[in-house]
Amino acid sequence: MRKLLALLGTLFILLSCDGNASKKGKILIIVSNTEDMGDPEKHVAGNNLWEVAPPYHVFVSHGYDVDFLSPTGEKIPFTMDPIGISSYTIKYESFKTKVENALTPDRVDYKDYQAVFIGGGYGPLFDVATNEAVLSIIAKIYENGGVVGGCGHGPGAFANVKLSSGRFMVEGVKLTGFPNSTEVTKSWAKNGTLLPITLEDQLRKNGALFQTKKDLNDKHDVIVNRGIVTTMFLPAAANVAKELINEMERH
Repeated sequence: MRKLLALLGTLFILLSCDGNASKKGKILIIVSNTEDMGDPEKHVAGNNLWEVAPPYHVFVSHGYDVDFLSPTGEKIPFTMDPIGISSYTIKYESFKTKVENALTPDRVDYKDYQAVFIGGGYGPLFDVATNEAVLSIIAKIYENGGVVGGCGHGPGAFANVKLSSGRFMVEGVKLTGFPNSTEVTKSWAKNGTLLPITLEDQLRKNGALFQTKKDLNDKHDVIVNRGIVTTMFLPAAANVAKELINEMERH
């Protein structure tokens, strides 16, 4: 598994670089400050490094500047070992420095950003999903012509974003994320029972046209619809980043 991930990391480096060192614009990656799920056993929440670092690499290698935003500005916990592309971007692309200097909502000017990305890990469901200041920033970037992307549990973090019209951003949008059918089989959050929301239920509740494995040709497909780019699982996180860039450049 480690050898496969390292090989995939090398391929990401070779395929994602476009040789353009000039900055094209800015992308905001939103991450969680929640380390555990608050239960007595302290099940790990955090951010999945393999769903954040590869997209970060894709963004910077295509000439985009990246800032991180977290709800409180406190420690940003990551799960998964830094191997493959994650190790590369930490060592050579200032990933750690950017994370350690993450912005808080009051320091973000939405007009500076062309896109928002939220990776997985359970953490964003605990704090990003209910932080009104963060959700407002996502709404403003989207309504200003920006693109929103997410992988795994990330789409659950923007399920509650409301636009200036009062409608949910995800209403009527085809999208996906970590599905209930997989959640209930995993012990990571006691089959979903430790979660404040299950993202599929919350997205459906707010009007999203949630796509399950039965709706897709492949469980790693990336869905692009109405400026929102999503996928179910971490192997396609970098693909979401590339499609996010494609959407930005089409706009």
